[in-house]
Amino acid sequence: MSAGAGSLATSRPLRPGGTGRARAVRRSAGDYLPPIAVFVLAVVVFEYVLGALGIRSFLIPKPSQIIGALQDNWSSGRFSLFPAAIATLQEALLGLLIGTAAGVLVAFATARWASARSFLLPVAVAANAVPIIAFAPLLNNWFGLLNPVSKALMAAVLVFFPVMANVTRGLVQVEPAALELMRSYAASEWTIVRKVRVPNALPYFFTALKVVTTFSLIGAIVAEYFGGSNTSLGRRIVESASAFKYEITWGAIALAAVTGIVFYLVVVAIERLVIPWAAALRGDS
Repeated sequence: MSAGAGSLATSRPLRPGGTGRARAVRRSAGDYLPPIAVFVLAVVVFEYVLGALGIRSFLIPKPSQIIGALQDNWSSGRFSLFPAAIATLQEALLGLLIGTAAGVLVAFATARWASARSFLLPVAVAANAVPIIAFAPLLNNWFGLLNPVSKALMAAVLVFFPVMANVTRGLVQVEPAALELMRSYAASEWTIVRKVRVPNALPYFFTALKVVTTFSLIGAIVAEYFGGSNTSLGRRIVESASAFKYEITWGAIALAAVTGIVFYLVVVAIERLVIPWAAALRGDS
């Protein structure tokens, strides 16, 4: 009897419900399927509403027309979109790297030295307050109209301030008890930064990064409106709108939106790899 009871006890945890991995997959599916279903339903409704109301395509093209324009102009033709998306993505990535690096460096300086804080913070706030379109002609004049660096620096301007502000907050807003514990062990300032401040700032950093990925694309595309290589999304949007090819214009906008979503999801995946404990604390895992 005791052996049978023991075997029943050991087998009891194997109840229906699957492994933890299977539960995580089902939970992820439950999280993502509703918004996907709502998006598909919205596209279908939009398609039929536009047809029922007889709205002209030059005002708002149907989703089917936008998809058709994407297929017809994907990699060839006057308004080829895929090469343009690659060129804009490269500019956005370069701007993201420059803006993130500058933001992190300024954040460390402002968190470490009060004199640097009193000088750098007003400059950063002033740069963030300037309208983005004011920088585009200046950057094109400084670095050249066709130079992708001028577009990347426009993206970097948008990326810089959110990264700097969030990382500074993460470095400064540390639990006093953690600092007291480290100092009780006679830890050096560098050790405190490495063991306490940087881990505390990482969630803030990735929060900023998830925001500025889309900012970098916006900055690159807006900079392309003011001139640049014809093989870019910004120029494709301007040229197709000027030629009254609005389905291509909407196709380029949709491609930029999808690129931004993919950009965001890549950052989320990197965050889960680098700081999985933060996702667990938020209840995302």
